Amino acid sequence: MPRLSAAISAAVLALSGCAGGTEIQTGGEDDRFISGDGSATVFEMGERDSAPDVTGTTFEGDELSLSDYEGQILVLNVWASWCGPCRAEQPVLDEVHAEYGDLGVHFLGVNIKDNETAALAYTDNKGVVYPSLYDQPGEIPQAFRETVPPRAIPSTLILDPNGDIAARVIGPTTYGQLTELLNPLVVEFDFGDPEERPRVSEQEAEDDAEGTESEDTDEAEATDEGGPAGDDE
Repeated sequence: MPRLSAAISAAVLALSGCAGGTEIQTGGEDDRFISGDGSATVFEMGERDSAPDVTGTTFEGDELSLSDYEGQILVLNVWASWCGPCRAEQPVLDEVHAEYGDLGVHFLGVNIKDNETAALAYTDNKGVVYPSLYDQPGEIPQAFRETVPPRAIPSTLILDPNGDIAARVIGPTTYGQLTELLNPLVVEFDFGDPEERPRVSEQEAEDDAEGTESEDTDEAEATDEGGPAGDDE
């Protein structure tokens, strides 16, 4: 990708200030990023711009293009292992990914300005199961600079099945916000009823209850078989 001219670079820096959040500095002047306030924008059908068909390579060495996801809903999340707000929102992304997998929704991360070893350790430690493109120079956010400030991290874009930008979040997203952005798209493109999706939190609660019940049963059986400790004396 050709280098940005000085004029374009200045415009990008100006856009960066629009994120309206906390500045994150990872090094020198060129390594300053903005953690936005998590504000979301929805683009209705007919008002959506086409996403640039960027291509990148995953940590596993696979080449992926955004056009590979046409016909599906894509959640594109920009992150870095050194970004505190990114770490905070990761459980949200994992939970929504698990719940919407059968509703035509896919997730793709874009790791920028990061050390590859640190980024891989992040995905391993967090148990992230969806792929991420390793974009150390940050070229993919630059391709979306008309929609999201390139220095805003984390940021999330939702692309509809036509490859158009349906929504954006500048800053960390929440479970309620992300599901509210996805639900209308799932219905709009007839992928199913999002209200009938499995809830991770409910399943975890059931598993915890079953685990507690099983432990109680095991303790009761052990007491019945062995009797009180004093009976053996």
